[in-house]
Amino acid sequence: MTSDLLAPLDLAFWNIESAQHPMHLGALGVFTAHSPTAGAHAADLLAARSAAVPGLRMRIRDVWQPLAPFAFGSAARQPAPDFEPLDHVRLHAPAADFHAVAGRLMERPLERGRPPWEAHVLPGEDGVSFAVLFKFHHALADGLRALMLAAALMDPMDMPEPRPRPAEPPRGLFPDLRKLPDLVRGTLSDVGRALDIGASVARATLGVRSSPALTSEPTGTRRTAGVVLDLDDVHRVRKTVGGTVNDVLIAVVAGALRRWLDERGDGSDGVAPRALIPVSRRRPRTAHPQGNRLSGYLIHLPVDDPDPLGRLRTVRTAMDRNKDAGPNRGAGAVALLADHVPPLGHRLGGPVVGQAARLLFDILVTSVPLPSLGLKLGGCPLAEIYPFAPLARGQALAVAVSTYRGRVHYGLVADAEAVPDLDLLARALSEEVEALNAACAP
Repeated sequence: MTSDLLAPLDLAFWNIESAQHPMHLGALGVFTAHSPTAGAHAADLLAARSAAVPGLRMRIRDVWQPLAPFAFGSAARQPAPDFEPLDHVRLHAPAADFHAVAGRLMERPLERGRPPWEAHVLPGEDGVSFAVLFKFHHALADGLRALMLAAALMDPMDMPEPRPRPAEPPRGLFPDLRKLPDLVRGTLSDVGRALDIGASVARATLGVRSSPALTSEPTGTRRTAGVVLDLDDVHRVRKTVGGTVNDVLIAVVAGALRRWLDERGDGSDGVAPRALIPVSRRRPRTAHPQGNRLSGYLIHLPVDDPDPLGRLRTVRTAMDRNKDAGPNRGAGAVALLADHVPPLGHRLGGPVVGQAARLLFDILVTSVPLPSLGLKLGGCPLAEIYPFAPLARGQALAVAVSTYRGRVHYGLVADAEAVPDLDLLARALSEEVEALNAACAP
C-alpha cells in the first residue's frame, strides 16, 4: 500500500469536522440471526476480515512539506503499521432498539489517529436478529466507496470476475510540468466556472423561507430513525406521473416534511427549504475508486404545496432543470469549489466553511447505491439497511435513502435535542407514499 494525497473535497471534509459535528457516514444493517450467538460470531468475522482489506488499514496523516507548495497543509492516506482490528470492531450488549443505540454511536467522532472507520455489532434482545452499524469518515470514503469497503467484509458471493481496469494514479506531491500549459488553460476555465457557481449560490439564498425545525444550534447529540417502503409503490407513482424513481423519493421527503411540520404545530405555509441532492461525478466502472467525486443539485422542496402530485411535478421540473444544466454548474455544485482552494486554505478555513453550511442549504437528501444481490454475514441474510448522512453544523436533519431487494430504506439522522420526534417524520414518509398512490388511483 502506498500513500496518496487527499483529493480537495476529502481534505475539506477532514478539516470542517468538529467534536459536535463529526463528518462520518453511517449505515445500520439489520440481519436475521440463525442463533442467539450470531452477533458475536459476526463481530469475530468482521475483525478477522478487516485485516485483509487494504482500504481499512489506511489512516490519514498531515503532510507538511514546505518544498512542495502544492502539498503544504495537506493530508494523505497512509498505511497504518500498527493496525489492530479490535480497535475498530466492537461487540455491544443486546439491544431492544437498534436505532436508539445507533443514534448515540453516530454522535461520537472517529479517532483521527487511527484508520477512520468503525463497525459496531448490536445483538438483538429477541435473539433472532442483530445489527451492524458501520461508520466511515467522509474523507476516507464517499457513499460508493463505503459500500465497497463494507461489502468486502460480507460473506463471499459467487460473482463473475470483473475485467481489470487501470486504477487512478495516486496524487503526487508535485505537478507534472509537462502538463503545465494545459493546467493553466484548465485553471482559467475553472475560475470562470467557480464564479458561475458562486453567483448561483447567491441567487439561491434569496427569497427562500425554511423552517426553524430544520435548523439547530449545535448540541452534538444524535438520533436516528428508519422506515422501509415497498419499491413497487414508488414505481406505481412513477409510471403514472412520469419522471424518475429519485424524483418520487425526493417528493416523498417534501410531503413528509409538510405532514411533520403541521403535526408538531410549526406550520408549512410558505415553507420551501433548499435541499442539496449530491451527485456522483465518478467515472462509470472506475476500478478501486479513491476520493470523493461529488457535485450536487440544489432544489426548493415544495413543502408549502398541499397537493401530493403538485409537489411531485415541482420536484420533477426542478430536477430536470438541474440535469439540463449539468452537475458542474449551479448552486448545488458548490462542492466543486473545494478544487479551487489550496490545501492550507482548507486547513485554516475549514471551521468557517463548516459553519456556513446552513447558508447554502437547509437539508441534505442523498441516495446511496446498493447491490441488488442479497448480502450475508456469517450466513445471516441482510434484511434491512439504513444509510446515514453526516449532519452539517447548523442543520437539524439529514436524509439518506437506498433501495435494496425491492424495498426502499430511508435513514434519518437528526440533532436529538432539536428533533426529539424523529419517529413522527419516519411515519410521515410512509403516509406520503400512501397519499401519492391514492392520488394516482383511477
